[in-house]
Amino acid sequence: MRSEPTILHLDMDAFYAAVEQAAKPSLRGKPVIVGGIGPRGVVATASYEARPFGVHSAMPTAQARRLCPHAAYLVPRFAAYRTVSDAVMGLLAELSPLVEPLSLDEAYVDLAAGTLDAATPDRARAVGEALRERIREVTGLSGSVGLAGSKMLAKIASEQAKPDGLVLIEPGTERELLAPLPIRTLPGVGPATEATLRRAGISTVGDAVRAGEAELLRLLGRAHGAGLHAMANGVDERPVVAERDAKSISVEDTFDTDLADRDRVLAEVVRLAEVCASRLRGAGRSARTVVLKVRRHDFTTLTRSETLRGPTDDPAVVEEAAVRLLAAVDTTSGVRLLGVGVSGLADFTQEDLFAQASRGERERRPEPSRVPARTAAPGDAPHRWYPGRDVRHEAYGPGWVQGSGAGRVTVRFEQPGSPPGRVRTFAVDDPRLAPAEPLPLTPAVAGPRP
Repeated sequence: MRSEPTILHLDMDAFYAAVEQAAKPSLRGKPVIVGGIGPRGVVATASYEARPFGVHSAMPTAQARRLCPHAAYLVPRFAAYRTVSDAVMGLLAELSPLVEPLSLDEAYVDLAAGTLDAATPDRARAVGEALRERIREVTGLSGSVGLAGSKMLAKIASEQAKPDGLVLIEPGTERELLAPLPIRTLPGVGPATEATLRRAGISTVGDAVRAGEAELLRLLGRAHGAGLHAMANGVDERPVVAERDAKSISVEDTFDTDLADRDRVLAEVVRLAEVCASRLRGAGRSARTVVLKVRRHDFTTLTRSETLRGPTDDPAVVEEAAVRLLAAVDTTSGVRLLGVGVSGLADFTQEDLFAQASRGERERRPEPSRVPARTAAPGDAPHRWYPGRDVRHEAYGPGWVQGSGAGRVTVRFEQPGSPPGRVRTFAVDDPRLAPAEPLPLTPAVAGPRP
């Protein structure tokens, strides 16, 4: 533990939704929800305007639509988010060589390793406030900053600072601050651990401290119990690591009732592949190997993998590989768990030239709506016009898709820095309308976050 608050945690506020509001002037100050838009879609980010209605990340999009039907529902645009993230990470790198990115919108910084004098609480606070101002100048967006003597406390501080604030936890005040917080606040406490502790009457961090290390060891085992006891007392010795070399990314689901219907199993694999690919893109990585995990009704677990021609972050490629792997697995006896993962991570992609070959087959089978992985290639017709997608019209210029259906697509023509634009409707196969790349943000128009 450090005697000064020299570990900084930055968390951009409602990042995906904030980028969309900055890029689309007509959405500024309105509820915006980014995520999967199909019946199996999941909310990735909800703007602060949507949260009073009860919408939050990881919520099924169908539920979010019931709670907030008037919100704008948009598919993610990872190219736009990655551009803004690169700018933010560049600002962090100016503070210290030790920057540990956790995702596109979140990172730790070790200020003590930098050239700035951040050896006092006042100086650390000044550095944090200057960083927030620089982020707003460069991107037009806001971020929340936590400062403390450890990674755990810096992250707790940034959560308390949201939205658009800064909280500094002075060393020596850790236990007092932690005591009333829910036990789930501590790293490594998931639903199962929380349930175990609650059964023993431990629901807050203070309860864990009062229970003592011996009781935590009895409940959770030596390694987990000792680690939890240390963190409950505010002790976290984890260093900021500049190169976080993740080995794999995966997602899996256990089902309440065994799945026996083959079409349902296929649909679940498609959905899991979408989520896995979204996480891969969110981490700014690509992968060479796709892994399928199947646990049958009798708890036997099969793992199958396929190595691709080159690293990719294309959801369509990940899905196709997962579906191919599923074809070789017998699921007739029932499936209780499915998982899709990727490994062999890299920092670049190599387009799979055969990815489009099976597109026709993929689009002919029933499937949940997916987030588009790329713009359509020339000759693809008609385009799939997802809400939020960037487009350009030969006569009206840049805009974005508000919606489509019944052979028509509605586009709002506006761009970062412009006034709210006009809406026009076209046939879905209008040759003058085409997908486009995201335009850069204009910081001056993004404005402060509520």
